[in-house]
Amino acid sequence: MEDYNQLFEELRKQEETLQFTEFTNDTAYKLGQLLVEMARQAGKGVTIDIIRHGQQLFHAALPGTSSDNDEWIKRKVRVVNRFGHSSYYMGIHYKRQGTTIKDRALLDPAEFGPFGGSFPVIIRNVGVVGTITVSGLPQEEDHKMVVQAIEQYLANH
Repeated sequence: MEDYNQLFEELRKQEETLQFTEFTNDTAYKLGQLLVEMARQAGKGVTIDIIRHGQQLFHAALPGTSSDNDEWIKRKVRVVNRFGHSSYYMGIHYKRQGTTIKDRALLDPAEFGPFGGSFPVIIRNVGVVGTITVSGLPQEEDHKMVVQAIEQYLANH
């Protein structure tokens, strides 16, 4: 349980710090392109999806992915939209409590996937306005790829 507590705190801090001052269509495109480049350089087959206010602004499916990845994205995005936290944060939240999204929140796990890969687009002093999601790797790696892309983007803009 200690490991979950430490990870949970790290995930909370990520959401506090990885916030945008604005998030435009161009922001989504640049972040999407950055994620594609990161995945290609690492030789990873992932699907990338960026949504703002329900509108899909970017979507790319790299070689090695399938429609299953699109379904995983939908499940992870529903978690972020429902709780306002990353899908990984919510998965660790339930693990810390020794429960599941089905038992604690009465949500169907076929529809809500509390697994790493979807991160909220947070506008500072506004709140969550969308999601940036990666699917195709183990959940920790999906989450890490999104976080690294946001960190890199924010450092350069």
